[in-house]
Amino acid sequence: MAEIESAKSRENTLLRLMGEYEIPIRRMCCVYLRDEQLAADAVQETFLKAYLSLENFRGESSEKTWLMRIAVNVCHSMRRTGWMKFVDRRVTLDKLPEPAVQADYGFTELTLDIMRLPQKLIDVVLLHDYQGFTVREAGEMLGIPYQTVTSRLKKAHQLLRISLEGGTQE
Repeated sequence: MAEIESAKSRENTLLRLMGEYEIPIRRMCCVYLRDEQLAADAVQETFLKAYLSLENFRGESSEKTWLMRIAVNVCHSMRRTGWMKFVDRRVTLDKLPEPAVQADYGFTELTLDIMRLPQKLIDVVLLHDYQGFTVREAGEMLGIPYQTVTSRLKKAHQLLRISLEGGTQE
């Protein structure tokens, strides 16, 4: 009987987490993987891993930070698979779904410039600038020191500034 109640409790917790965090995790995965179907797979795997690890969650970070770390790891794993190296997964504007609100030209260009950055820089920009995590939280999720996050953000912002001013990223 206690096992059934425990399973119900875990299911309820998972449903609550999915309701609260599915959209931000899906957005991050979509931009990271540059493929809507792969992002959906990554979100599903993220919540499966979270469900299987619920009993091990110690609360040392927020639930969102914990889930994003799982999602980042899932995305990293997906990008490391052999077939991903041979498939062109760059998203082009004509393949992106239409936004609910039409973004201005500058926002579209900025998004494309972010997607052209090296992956290590994309990681920190997505977590810090896009998802709003602190530098320390982003470092925890990526498994790197916060000072490294700070230096990568500085480099990413420099490259984006150059690109937006009409130069090219190096």
